[in-house]
Amino acid sequence: MDKFIIKGNTPLQGEIPISGSKNAAMPVMAAALLADSPTVIHAVPQLEDIYTFNNVLRITGAQVDFDESNNILTIDPSHVTHLEAPYELVRKMRASFYMLGALLGRYGRAKVSLPGGCAWGPRPVDLHLKGLRTFGAEIELDNGYVIGNAPDGKLQGGSFRLDPSSVGATINLLLATVRSKGQFKIENAAREPDVVQLCNVLQKMGAQIEGVGTKTLAIDGVDQLEGVEVQNAPDRIETGTFMIAGVMHPESEITITQTRPDELGDFLDTFKNLNADTRIDGSKIHVKAPSTLHPESIETAVYPGFPTDLQAQWTTMMTQAEGASSVTDHIYNDRFNHIPELVRLGASITVNGNTARIQGKTPLQGATVMSTDLRASVSLVLAAMIANGETHVKRIYHLDRGYEDLEQKLTNVGAEIQRVQDTEQP
Repeated sequence: MDKFIIKGNTPLQGEIPISGSKNAAMPVMAAALLADSPTVIHAVPQLEDIYTFNNVLRITGAQVDFDESNNILTIDPSHVTHLEAPYELVRKMRASFYMLGALLGRYGRAKVSLPGGCAWGPRPVDLHLKGLRTFGAEIELDNGYVIGNAPDGKLQGGSFRLDPSSVGATINLLLATVRSKGQFKIENAAREPDVVQLCNVLQKMGAQIEGVGTKTLAIDGVDQLEGVEVQNAPDRIETGTFMIAGVMHPESEITITQTRPDELGDFLDTFKNLNADTRIDGSKIHVKAPSTLHPESIETAVYPGFPTDLQAQWTTMMTQAEGASSVTDHIYNDRFNHIPELVRLGASITVNGNTARIQGKTPLQGATVMSTDLRASVSLVLAAMIANGETHVKRIYHLDRGYEDLEQKLTNVGAEIQRVQDTEQP
């Protein structure tokens, strides 16, 4: 197991390119199983979650070729025969559960393990299963597996309202219906860029979907879909993470490249309230840290609201703002595992229910901290980079799931980060 050793209080100067989004890529990877010919996806990041999903696809019989030097993934579904996603792989990340919709939609049956992923918060799949049942699927649970069958091999149609809105459930229902019979309606559908990209790809394949980008998706099932060539979207959460990194030290000035500012939603408007110099030039975002960082309270919400995947990083940034602020997470009420670790570094933060209250500005001092999940891990890296002294961030395998070349990108702009083997194993 590896850890980071980070020497802090270093300003950042230079350019940081944004990688392709794993959260946008994986629904398209699942959708490739719906086609009758290969699909080619460009800008796929080299991340543990991608490698895991590649193996999930291979288990079914799909041919998966990953050209890592060019970040190009080719998926040929023509030899899929094993309609199962096993526990050993699905337990590693929740997105593997998309196999339920893909296999059910293409082959009329599926056996998929209940998912795993980050160890925080209840994130049930009830909505996925209720929606599939509403559309005509027969669903049963057996020893930790979901077994789905479509009568006559195809779902028959219907209307289902997601309450609450869910990205994962929206994606699974799309995958299950576009090659089925009849007409389907998904109400209160998620509008995240990941869902929009999936809809656009499915349309390019030949699917009939109306209402893309709105809360109501209408699907008219088709008999056949063909593989396509896809340019994956840049990672908007990585973009937001590096924007935050660029304002935490008063001498930092960075340019973030290869991104899509229009996909940042409310995060971008909120960020502009920090007193930082923020300029957008096409696919570039230039950020210059202010001498005094303004405190800004946030509340997470479904897209285009402030993303829950950036609240841990925002909390870390607010420890360096001049004054009090709060972070309230309405998506996941207990996503605060990073708070005790930030307090170990010297932060002044209290948690009450789903709200963290931060008192800044507090100097941070290097210490040993423990990563607990993907976004909590990167928040500790951000804190370590502006702390005095040396910080050891343990269990960084979480970061390898979601940030491509994180330490290299940050080192290239001035951070002092070293990856070493952690010899102090529990």
